[in-house]
Amino acid sequence: MAISRVKTLKALSNFTSTLTSYSIRSSLLRRFSSSNVSPLIQASFHLKRIGFVGLGNMGFHMANNLINAGYKVCVHDINSNVMEKFSDKGVLTKGTPFEVAETSDVVITMLPSSSHVLDVYTGHNGLLHGENPLTPWLFIDSSTIDPQTSRRLSATISNCALKEKKGCGCSPVLLDAPVSGGVLGAEAGTLTFMVGGLQEAYLAAEPIFLSMGKNTIYCGGTGNGAAAKICNNLAMAVSMLGVSEAFSLGQSLGITASTLTKIFNSSSARCWSSDSYNPVPGVMEGVPASKNYNGGFSSKLMAKDLKLAVASAEEVRLKCPMTSQAQEIYMSLCKEGHESKDFSSAFRHYYSGKDE
Repeated sequence: MAISRVKTLKALSNFTSTLTSYSIRSSLLRRFSSSNVSPLIQASFHLKRIGFVGLGNMGFHMANNLINAGYKVCVHDINSNVMEKFSDKGVLTKGTPFEVAETSDVVITMLPSSSHVLDVYTGHNGLLHGENPLTPWLFIDSSTIDPQTSRRLSATISNCALKEKKGCGCSPVLLDAPVSGGVLGAEAGTLTFMVGGLQEAYLAAEPIFLSMGKNTIYCGGTGNGAAAKICNNLAMAVSMLGVSEAFSLGQSLGITASTLTKIFNSSSARCWSSDSYNPVPGVMEGVPASKNYNGGFSSKLMAKDLKLAVASAEEVRLKCPMTSQAQEIYMSLCKEGHESKDFSSAFRHYYSGKDE
């Protein structure tokens, strides 16, 4: 009876929480539909045509989720094979980022690095190509890049003119909105978006974010989303290395990884790297460790993100020794030929950990 009562109370708590969330969102929608609402938020109801540039491991699934949510999506990628996959499904494809922008109300970019972002936005046939007024009034960059690049790019975009105001009466806007959740989260539509930029633009874009993920967190001004992602990936890298080191030591001392996992996940060592993304082959299904570390988040990208974290720390003169050590480890993995393997492969290729 006691157990049944606890379950009932939990169910009531969850139901109450859902009603509260629904009430808050309904209140917001009522405010948005009033005559006093910001023109920028009013324009959110016109964000039906979405351009998506960058259809890699993450972008491919994010674009698919937008299509499944009913948006009219137009895509571009330098990989012709992935473009063909979308074309075969009847999705509009374009040969350049500029052509994507010409047919979109909002453009989302998901690219590997700062240099790729700058090329797609300001390069030849980029989103901002030429001096003509822009069709999209909102740009969302979900790439993981440094905050300084996001802020410079935002300033460039805000100085552009709009082809059609669509009631928003403002300059085009950039939101930096990197994600957490990896390829699995992108595929399942459970990503978390960390968003920096104009708050009204964030509110207008929230339905788009929630078509690709389950959480959106407003981080403040332009560049703050990028800064939050750097901090998140720093913590993730150090956590993964710590868990991998502990598992490797445990195996050397005669304790199986399965036993340690049970201990970690029911005690103070519990973390995402042990209970959701375990690095030991044979312990958990569906994670990169169960697929020879293929897929997931590559060691090359983790090394890149840690480089951004080191540079950011140096800029503000903050000592971050674990960041530097983690960067060295992932750089060594890349030099040894493991750059395409998931970052959890440090367990095997750096610590020489064994399968379960």
